[in-house]
Formats: sequence, C-alpha cells, structure tokens
Amino acid sequence: MSQTGAARGLIAIDKMGGKVLFVDPATDATINTLEGFQRTPHELLVSPETGLAYVPIYGDGVHGRNPNPGHTVCVIDLRGQRVVANIDTRPYIAPHTLRFGGDGLIYVTCENSAVVAIIDPARNKVVGAIETGSTNSHRLVIARDGGRLYTENEEDATISVIDLPARKLLGKFEAPQALAGIEISRDGGRLIAVSDETPALFVVDARNGSLVETIALEGAPKAAQIARFSPDESVLAVTSNNGDTATLLSPDLRTQTTIKVGRQPMDMAFRGDDLYIGCQGDGSVHVIDISTRRWKRAFSAGVGCECLGFF
Repeated sequence: MSQTGAARGLIAIDKMGGKVLFVDPATDATINTLEGFQRTPHELLVSPETGLAYVPIYGDGVHGRNPNPGHTVCVIDLRGQRVVANIDTRPYIAPHTLRFGGDGLIYVTCENSAVVAIIDPARNKVVGAIETGSTNSHRLVIARDGGRLYTENEEDATISVIDLPARKLLGKFEAPQALAGIEISRDGGRLIAVSDETPALFVVDARNGSLVETIALEGAPKAAQIARFSPDESVLAVTSNNGDTATLLSPDLRTQTTIKVGRQPMDMAFRGDDLYIGCQGDGSVHVIDISTRRWKRAFSAGVGCECLGFF
C-alpha cells in the first residue's frame, strides 16, 4: 500500500461515504468516484505491477459490531478506474486486511470466520483458508521472506503466528493489552503491536513472542491504531483514530515527533518524502514532510477515507 517515487494516481477508500475515489496527486483534486458498493469498503491492496487494486467489503458495522458481514473483495482496474471483478469469499465472511504473500497469492483476514482466506488473483477465486484461532483477527502482516504471517487479535490481546508455506497456525503470542494494529520490520525480527488501551507500542520479538520493550507515544493523548514503516524503514508512522495526531518515530524508536492532523486519522501511504494520512472523521487527507517532520498541507477527499494507495 505504500510506494515511493513518481505516481500516476492516488486511490482512496472513502469508508464513511461507501465509495472509492481517484485523486490526482499533482493537484489533490478528486477526478473520479466509484459508487454502488455494498456497505462497507474498508481496506485496500494496490498492485502497481498489474494495475489492479483489491478492496474488501467488510460489512455495515465496525470491529466487534458487524451484524451484516460482507463476503466480497472488489477488483479495480487502476488505469480504467472501474470495477472489473468481484471475488466471493464465502463461506468466509467479514474480509478486512489483505496482503500479498511471496507466492503471489493474496491473504485476507476474514474476521467473523476466524480465518485468513487465500485468494488466487490469477483466477479471482478463494483457494484455501488458514485458521487464526480468533474471531478478533483484524489486521495482518507478512514477513518479507514469506515464511510467517501474523494477525493481531484485538480484544484477545494476542498475535496469531502462522506458518505460511505449511498454511498452519503455530500458536499465539500474548500481548500486555488489547491491540489495535500491527507492523513488522523488514528483516522480520520485530513486530510492532499497537495498544488499544493506552498510547503505547509493544515491540515483540517475532521469533519467540517475547516483549522486547514498551514505547510510550509522546504527545498522543489517547491510544493509537495503525502503525506503518516507510518502505526504506527510515520512519515508523503511527496514527490515533481516537484523536487527531500522527506520531513519527525514528527506526530505533528513540526519537518521536507528534503532529496534529485531522479527525480520526487512519491508514497511510508514502510517496517520496511525503506521508499521506486519511482522516475518516472529517473527510480530509493530510500530508506530512517526513524529512522535516512537519505538517505540509491538507485537502478534502470524500466523506472520510480510511485507506490510501499510490499507483
């Protein structure tokens, strides 16, 4: 979902408006809007190489309160800016975070079914599933070597560990508090788990699940949610959906800068030295200059975007 360098366009998932937006990265203007989605498009996976994006339809609720879970992943042609296919995930429901594995397959948490579903993008078809051991598995990350997949299991305060080649749940790591987000270092050695109870990050040894340290988020008044390393891992960005701040941390997590953005900041996309943050609470996208750690500008996009991606 994150990308550096030049980009033809920016795709934004307007979760609150139930739409998908295309934004001109040169002018920040919304140039096309896709409508008619079932409630509610939530997350995003962009494949610039194939010119496709994948948007799961999670359901009409939120985590823990999703009475009508969805069962579709929409495939969007980025050049044509149109929906070209709908992947039915049933019997697995409430699809949320999706990521490519090293094998070229797409792995997506299906929260209400307690599995990670496996999608073959060549056939636009679910070809398998892996149990996570929790109906609170909301977000996932995959090690770069493709060996392990991890899900953060929000209220359970656990992280599920999956052997990806074997498609097998190995067990769970215990976390000190309920979780809201997860990230993994490029070398696969560190997991960054975001507390859902206090403004803090838990650094976890990805090999054995031991807690390495707890990092308090300075200047963040409430618990955060999403953490993202930049592609070169020169910065870790953390947003607080419970407030209006984003925190940028150095690679060693020793230096922090907290910046005020819009209401309910959510997911992010990197482009060169710029960090774009979708704020679902007020329909704004905020841009931060990573090199100076300063707010740069903001623009309007839909009702409230959760996810962004360059292509």
